Amino acid sequence: MSSGPTAPPLDGVSPLPSLSWSIPGLREDPTMCLRCRSAQLLCGKPVCPILVKYQAFTRSLPMLGGGKELDGSSPPGLFVGRFGYPKVSIGPLVTASHGDTLLLDTPEDWVGRSVSDVVGYRTMLVRGTQQVNVLDAEKPIRLVEDVQTLALASESVEVEATFKRPPRGHLSLSDELPPYGPSAPIEKVRLDVRKVDAGLDRLASDTDATARTAVTELYDRGVKVSRIQRAFSAGTLGRRGRRKLVPTRWSITAVDDLLSKENLEQIREFPELSEFRLYRYTALDNRWFIAFLPGSFRYESIEAWYPNTLWNPNTERIVMLGDHEGFKGRTSYASMGGCYYAARLATTEELVRRRRQAGVLVFREVHPGEILPLGVWNVREHVRAALQQPFEAVGSMAELLSKMSESFAIPLPHWLSQSAVLHEARTQRKLEEFDAGVAA
Repeated sequence: MSSGPTAPPLDGVSPLPSLSWSIPGLREDPTMCLRCRSAQLLCGKPVCPILVKYQAFTRSLPMLGGGKELDGSSPPGLFVGRFGYPKVSIGPLVTASHGDTLLLDTPEDWVGRSVSDVVGYRTMLVRGTQQVNVLDAEKPIRLVEDVQTLALASESVEVEATFKRPPRGHLSLSDELPPYGPSAPIEKVRLDVRKVDAGLDRLASDTDATARTAVTELYDRGVKVSRIQRAFSAGTLGRRGRRKLVPTRWSITAVDDLLSKENLEQIREFPELSEFRLYRYTALDNRWFIAFLPGSFRYESIEAWYPNTLWNPNTERIVMLGDHEGFKGRTSYASMGGCYYAARLATTEELVRRRRQAGVLVFREVHPGEILPLGVWNVREHVRAALQQPFEAVGSMAELLSKMSESFAIPLPHWLSQSAVLHEARTQRKLEEFDAGVAA
């Protein structure tokens, strides 16, 4: 009797078959919503019905008392849309509050906050929009120039904005992006930028440095990833003639991917970890199980979504989805989307700190408290938070599996049948064993 799908070789990096189980008679592909997460509209509907459902629970968000003028502060924050690419909507994020609003667009500081806290921060932000071409980053019109200046700011910026109509709307939800509040076409904006980030400003002026070089240098200097993503999205980084506006959704994953690949260039040269290390963490009704395995680098991220969670609205089935890569990395885009790259960045940061390479497991069990999509920051920052805790030293693979069994509500066999890295670690014999057999 089969125990589930067999894991393919790591270097193949083809996605594992998604695993789910339930009583019979449900729709043919219960993983569709989890793979899509509103980004691809795989169901064929013009809008995501899951997000429509959750938006129905959020009240319409009138702002400014019906007026078209907004005098307030930007965290600083900006938004670049993706629909209609290469013509996209762009504009600042502005709140009616004055003073320090940095927290509203700094996901690095949201760990420990509740879902309602994060949603509260984001609903305060009004999104101004105007359609531009992504190539306008090189020779910016006035609004693009203002947004690029905003992207370089190191503190909150006072803003006066005039919209073509009063901003209204529902809470805008996405699995990649933090939530956003109401929006309206913007007519004009005036910024009072008093302080810019010196590193961002210098690299924005360096039109000989590639975007990869600029992003890496900023990261190495300790600039927050969210700030780098903002500058990357605004088209302020890269060589002359190659700069473009990048949709916010894409810029988040692109920066996570690029930085983790840069970390891996170092990690592949480090000594191999010789022991099992385990980190466990619980936040926002997510259970995290993160393990470093002895040996060379390989990486796997698996999510298990309970019924009645956001991307698993079916009430009778648990759905699991994962991606993995071997020592050489992967060449195809992960089916999990941005969460895969966000967790890879967080775990490679820890390996660089420890100056070791290892196998990496990031397992996430999502329970019904996951009521709204909060963006991939939820993965990156909570994995980072987990890795700041003292690790548990584990003596063997058997002990690691025992701890996994006690950590998760989902039975261990389901995780084992889904995991390529665990399959390889449990079944592959090491060269020393062959040498010992020959010697004997």
